[in-house]
Amino acid sequence: MKTISEKLLRVGDLARVVQKTVRAMHLYEEMGLLRPVSRSTGGYRLYTEAAISRVKWISRMQEMGFSLPEVQGFLRTWEQSDNGREGMGQVRAVFDAKLAETRQTITRLRELERELEASLSYLDLCGTCEPTHKQTECGCCNQAGHDPTAAPELVAGLAKPHRGIDVPLEHLITEGR
Repeated sequence: MKTISEKLLRVGDLARVVQKTVRAMHLYEEMGLLRPVSRSTGGYRLYTEAAISRVKWISRMQEMGFSLPEVQGFLRTWEQSDNGREGMGQVRAVFDAKLAETRQTITRLRELERELEASLSYLDLCGTCEPTHKQTECGCCNQAGHDPTAAPELVAGLAKPHRGIDVPLEHLITEGR
């Protein structure tokens, strides 16, 4: 319930404060994520300052990787809980799963970071090769300390495949197919 001193925001003002479009505010309302407390005499949607927190929450959920329909389902599940303890237990389960997923992503990104650093170190030696080398020889040239068996994956994947590995396609197709 709003108090007399509580300032009401028109939809455009709310959109400006949260740095979203008016259309986004309307979409949030259509999805049941945001509700105006009333309408002005001119028909404008009016929101309390609590709507600012709600829109920031929606944005944060999206930053965590939730789509708007997922945010909608999350909110619906929470609102339909029998009590606060059950509702917050569901919130906790979702956040716990998201934390595990985030940690896995961080681990993958750290591995990618190490691979990129190793690749850049390996590539620091490039440019010292003879200018007659072709790019298809890069990563396997044995020049300037390049060891083709020790090339980082991101560099080794560029190298020309060894002839012994190349197998004509017709040899891979079995008869009767």
